[in-house]
Order: sequence, then C-alpha cells, then structure tokens
Amino acid sequence: MSDTNGPRALLARIRAWLILFVVCLVLSGATAFPLVPELRWLDSSLTGWAAPVAEALPGLAEWIHKVAGGVGTAGAEAPYLLYGTDWLAFAHLVIAVAFYGPYRDPVRNIWVVEFGMIACVGIIPLALICGPIRDIPFWWSVIDMSFGVVGILPLLHVRRLIKRLEAAQQVIPTAARTSPA
Repeated sequence: MSDTNGPRALLARIRAWLILFVVCLVLSGATAFPLVPELRWLDSSLTGWAAPVAEALPGLAEWIHKVAGGVGTAGAEAPYLLYGTDWLAFAHLVIAVAFYGPYRDPVRNIWVVEFGMIACVGIIPLALICGPIRDIPFWWSVIDMSFGVVGILPLLHVRRLIKRLEAAQQVIPTAARTSPA
C-alpha cells in the first residue's frame, strides 16, 4: 500500500492541481482572441436557444447585447483597439508557462504559486477601481472578482501541499543520516 502523504503522492497531487490551474488559465486566455465572434454568438444565443436565461436575467442579456455591439463596432471601425485583448490573452498564456517551474520543482519554485496568489488578490481592487471608471455594472465587477477568488483557492491548496512536501523532504535526509549503516 502506498503512502498518500509521502513525497511522491504529494508531488503527484501538486502537479495535478497545477495542471488544472494552467488549463483554466490557458482557456481563459484563449477565449480573449476570438472576442467578436464569441460575443456575437453569445448575444444571438440569448435570443435563441438560451432565451430562458435572458428571460430570467434580463440585465445580463442587456449587458451582453451592449458589449457585443460595442466590441463588434470596435472590431469593424477600430480593430486596433482589440489588440489590447490579444495582449490580455498572451499574458494569460505567458503566466501559464511560468507554472512549469513549480510543476518541475515545487519547493524551489513556490514563489510562482505565491505570485499567482498575489495576482488573484489584485483582481479585486482592479475591478473595484476600474469597473466604475469604465461604466461596468457592479454585478459584472463581482463576476470578474470571482475569478480571483476561484483562482486563489487551488493555489492556496497547492501552496499547502508544497509546504508539506518541503517538510517531508527535510525529514527523509535527516532519517537517512541517523539510521545505522
């Protein structure tokens, strides 16, 4: 029977959580590239097959329609504005690559996990400050802030696992030095 708290098991759990986090980060970033067609599809869905959602949440449907129109207009009349969302997508992909460090050596690269946690916390003041400046409805800012809350949860868990792995790795060399040859 294998030890579920041993270094190998901890490393496997850390890596599984990191893979999940990176996949979510990549998907989040990749969706920023095709913003115009995505919003067009979402807006048309709310008047089609997803009409019950629009009926239940009319404010959401109205907001999606407004955003789809604005982004569509920007894409047609000032496509260079959408270059900003390309950079947003790229930033997500670059940050995802950084998590290869903790995947390889979690103890040595715990700082990347902590950096991710700081970034998740930073989402909250950004949404609270920039949301009102950009006329974003407060409820949408809450949705944006939820990405920071949801993102930090697996990172907190990974950090705890890394600390346990670090402690387990320190015990093994000590035990090896004190055991008789």
